[in-house]
Parts: sequence; structure tokens; C-alpha cells
Amino acid sequence: MPQPPSAASRDEPVIRERGDACPGALRLHAADDGYLARVRIPGGLLDAAQAAALAEAADRFGDGYLELTSRGNVQLRGLADGCGGGLAELLGAVGLLPWPSHERIRNIVAGPMVDPASVRALDAALCAEPKAAALSGRFLFAVDDGRGDVAALDPDVTLLAQPGGRVLVRLGSAPDAVEVAAADAARAGLEAALHFLDAAAAAGTRAWRVDELPHEHSLEGSEFADRLVARGMRARYVADAPRPYADPPAAGVHGDALCVLIPLGRLSTAQWRELPGELRITPWRSILVTDTTARPAGLVTSPDSPWESVTACTGRPGCAKSLADVRADARAVAERARGPLPVHWSGCERRCGHPRGTAWVDLVATPDGYRLGADPVARHELAAALAAARNQPPVSEPAVKK
Repeated sequence: MPQPPSAASRDEPVIRERGDACPGALRLHAADDGYLARVRIPGGLLDAAQAAALAEAADRFGDGYLELTSRGNVQLRGLADGCGGGLAELLGAVGLLPWPSHERIRNIVAGPMVDPASVRALDAALCAEPKAAALSGRFLFAVDDGRGDVAALDPDVTLLAQPGGRVLVRLGSAPDAVEVAAADAARAGLEAALHFLDAAAAAGTRAWRVDELPHEHSLEGSEFADRLVARGMRARYVADAPRPYADPPAAGVHGDALCVLIPLGRLSTAQWRELPGELRITPWRSILVTDTTARPAGLVTSPDSPWESVTACTGRPGCAKSLADVRADARAVAERARGPLPVHWSGCERRCGHPRGTAWVDLVATPDGYRLGADPVARHELAAALAAARNQPPVSEPAVKK
């Protein structure tokens, strides 16, 4: 499976010819279905007032739906022209825009059990540093409790908790890391971002992410350790740092929390309002709530649902580049084709929203149908399921091509 663009090898440095146009809550993106706003939610943490404000914004300015992104953020779609001021006022009143100059760089994913204080400390450190505003809207921080769930999401800076009140700071996909005290983790995370910005300026390629830097400007862990020491932190270089891995939480009850899976990451404001109290949005398009008895209509609250392994980009009619209504096709097939999953449906070759890892089967829309990169059994199963969903005879792979 090809790597997503952001995961390009250092042997093939990315040269950017323009600045980052990633949307935010203040910089709206013009889509085919109206304007789009992306609201950063560091660590996916929302209190009740903030959750209510997002639903109100979707109803007042948008299409009445909320979308969860693969970074635990929230998107509002179908926004009317000229709504920017009112949207900013509504979000700002509940603390969702505390640092307007930095709002697009607050990309922090966190494990479901991570202490919220560590997320807030990193967010505050980033937003208090004027230089950090130069980061692209694609630059990603991960705060991991040591299990390796969010550390596996291709972050640019990973803070990985260790026993004894220590934290490993990893830069991009490097095998090495730097160990610091947990009390210094937020400062070290900020310094990692500034270290990247210095390297990106020296490279002159306008890199957006750590692993886009050319090899001669790659970030060295030993050099980063020296940088932290020079700033008064006790840092230890770790040449072969551990790289744990844990699966994301499945839908269902986990201790005193309920994990609610959102099919294709999109839910109505009515469904959103059925989620009680404080919310914790995960980067796997699910939401943790503290009421383990909640059963919101149309959402998944028990494991082994086919929706746990189906994702899709926006597709038609929201995206002008898409060649198919991939969400409609994904919904039609999800209950019929179980063998070849997990599957990601893409409306074009850009493959937006593709999950990390290589275990996912790609269905990419082309002018002639879907191209499926999978074994023949999987291809036949998906073709038959899509034909059945469209009330077509199950002929030889009618909508899927190699």
C-alpha cells in the first residue's frame, strides 16, 4: 500500500511551493457543500458548554452535522458565506478559541487515559510561544500514556510516558528519543517543535512535518538532548527507544467510561446532544463518555460492529475532486461485506483521511469505478456486496477494478 503523502520517506524530501492552507475555525475552507471550519480540540477534551456550543454552531451556521477527524478535532460543514464572525464569537465565548493566532497549530492527540493536565500544559506552552504560530496546520503532537496507541498515529512530536515519572520525547519516526522528567514534558514538546522550525528554515524546503525534512537536515536526537540541557532541563539521550503499540479502544464499556463509535465520523446535532456531560473525542472517530448506560440512536456502543473497520473521505457532494459518493457506497456495503474489511473508501487518488498503517484495504474511486488493491477473494466479496447494495446482478466485479 502506498504511504500517505505526509509519511514520505526522508530519502524523498517534500518541497512545498506554497504555505499551508489547512482550514481552521477562523480560516474557513470553501467546499462544494458550503464553507468548512475545523475546530481544534487539544486531546479531544470538551466540557459540556463547549460541546453544546459546537452543536449550536452546526445548527445555526451549518448543515446540522458534526464530523470527527482522525486527529480528534471537529469539523462543521455547509457553513454559510459570511458566518465567520458569528462562529468565532460563539466558539470564543466557551474557550474554544483561547489563542486565535495559534488556533490552527493546536493539533494534540492524546490516549483515552492520559491525564488532561498534561495535554493542557502542552497546549498552553505552545500557545504562549509566538514562534510556534509558524507551525503548519498538519504538524501533530501526541501525548501517550505509555501504551503506544496514539504514538502509532505518525506524530511529529511524541511524549511517551515511562515508569518513574519520566517521559520520552520522540521526533517524527526516529528510532531514538530523549528522556526528560514528566514535569518538563510540556517544555520539551515545545522545544521539539522549535527545533523542527529551525531545521525547516535551514533546509529551505518549507517542510510542514518532521519526516518531510531532507536527510541532511533531519533532526538528531543527541543534538536535541543538548538543546534541552542548554535550556535548563535534565535530558538523557536514548539511542534505541522503546516503541510500544496498543490497539485503539473498541466500542463498549471500558471501566467507568463508554466508548461510542461514530459511523464514518459523522453525526447529527441530535445524536451529539444525546452524549451526556464532558466528552473525550478520540483520533479513531469515537467519543468517550462517562455515562456507561448511554445508548445514542444510530451510534455504535458495543464491539464487533462492522463500522469499526470502515472509514471514508468526504466524497460527493461535499468535495469537488471526488469521483463518487463514497459515504453512501460505504454505508450500503458495510452490512454486507465483512470478509475484506478493514476498508477505507477514497473519492480520488489523494486518499484523504486514510488511517495509519498498512492493514487497510484501499477502495479508490476512478472514472471507471473503484480500484481495489487487495487479494482476489476480498475484491470479489466487495464487488458482490456493492452490486447487491445497488440492486445490480452479482456479475464479475461490476463496480470494482484492479
